[in-house]
Amino acid sequence: MWHLIVLPVILPMLTALLIILPPLHRKPARRRWVSMASAVIQLVIAVVLLLKVQQHGILHYAVGNWQAPFGIVLVADTLSVMMVCVTSFLAVGAIVYGSAGEDEKGSFFHPLFQFLVMGINGAFLTGDLFNMFVFFEVLLIASYALLVHAGGKNKTKAALHYVALNLTGSAVFLIALAVLYGTLGTLNIADMMGKVANVAPEDIMLVKAGGLMLMIVFALKAAILPLHFWLPATYSSASPAVAAMFAVMTKIGVYGLLRVYSTIFGEHAGALSGIASAWLWPIGLVTIVIGAIGVISSQDFRKVVAHLVLISVGTLVALVAVQTELSASAVVFYTVHSTLVCAALFLIADLVANQRGKAADRLVPGRRIAQPVLLGAMFLVAVLSVTGIPPFSGFVGKLMILQAVTEPVQKALLWGVALSCTLIVIIGLSRAGTMLFWRVSGSESDAEHAKPLQVVAVLWLLLASVLLVVFAGPMTKLSQSSATQLYEVSELTQRILNKPNLGVK
Repeated sequence: MWHLIVLPVILPMLTALLIILPPLHRKPARRRWVSMASAVIQLVIAVVLLLKVQQHGILHYAVGNWQAPFGIVLVADTLSVMMVCVTSFLAVGAIVYGSAGEDEKGSFFHPLFQFLVMGINGAFLTGDLFNMFVFFEVLLIASYALLVHAGGKNKTKAALHYVALNLTGSAVFLIALAVLYGTLGTLNIADMMGKVANVAPEDIMLVKAGGLMLMIVFALKAAILPLHFWLPATYSSASPAVAAMFAVMTKIGVYGLLRVYSTIFGEHAGALSGIASAWLWPIGLVTIVIGAIGVISSQDFRKVVAHLVLISVGTLVALVAVQTELSASAVVFYTVHSTLVCAALFLIADLVANQRGKAADRLVPGRRIAQPVLLGAMFLVAVLSVTGIPPFSGFVGKLMILQAVTEPVQKALLWGVALSCTLIVIIGLSRAGTMLFWRVSGSESDAEHAKPLQVVAVLWLLLASVLLVVFAGPMTKLSQSSATQLYEVSELTQRILNKPNLGVK
């Protein structure tokens, strides 16, 4: 039963290898059905694993039964499994959308997509920093190829910048790991928690340097100021299904910040406690402002959505800096909401662009959309949710964010920035909606209607916003449970380091 923990990593890898084989690779329909079926099975496994974690507490899986801190250990707590659930839910929508015809524009779309999912799930489930680096490289290699899927000058240019920056980030990541391993003698997260507080005085600055280099790496992955400039061009140029999946990739950086600076360098870390908070708080707030400015100034709807991703990342990073259970709970709920809604907006942007002729998604007058009611309704639901208008999920997320900060100065700053930027976003999205749906020029559109699979994929992702409201009580409890487990350092250490077998009571 406890092999469930490793299935979110193994299953997409096996699916990718299976699709590459000639009997499936030569038949597009077979590739699609196998990929979609695997994505659904992965979602079921993730949900079952979440139920097991709620029943038994934190679980761990020692690969080859080599125990921590020496072996490769996967850790399933509420936070990591919730992120796997989000990834699996998003992957179902993105694969379904891509199977409507986008996957035929380039080779190996489905295998690469499965390898991407494998890397993302592994990064969330790993129990040590070195294997987090390994899974980062797996997902990045897959994302490099997916970014140039279907070709084009803009994609190639964006991919070049993306590859160069991430290779630099990988180098910094390795240097940080070398410094931390040289001083602490371990890279297992649970083991590091016990050793950071007892670092020799002469090694404190080295550990701090390694910890801050990790902050740079995760900041690059999350795309926060000043390492954010690559994201709008990269995400807006990617194929729609790929861009939708990329919505969760920035959250891996946020997850890394939350995991490392709430556990390894948390309040128990003595002189090294909270070493990143002084940096993350102002950077997060400024990233929100930059994202809001981008929303109102962008001339393409895809770039508007990309800047919405920046706003969500800035908000999450500011909350990570607060380092309380309340703020961590808000991070988890808002991550689920913002990831899925922004992914849906990337797909809606593609559907709208396909029906506007040469104007595409540019915010200029264009042809009348062939399906104004359907696309307009989907656009409206996504926009109301992403801006936090009740009764959609964004409203619940915004309330949790505003309640997460209790210190007066921090509350004034966060409330002021978040609410004022929300107003700017509402104005920017209203402008975008007016241009896309009301400012019509030229003849009636003869564009092809959205394909059934495309509509199903968008509705699947928008369904998340409805479910997050209908099940707001259980979801907030899950978010609180993930935050509580994150800060229960003694339990995590005891379960992973002292248990001889697969981490159950």
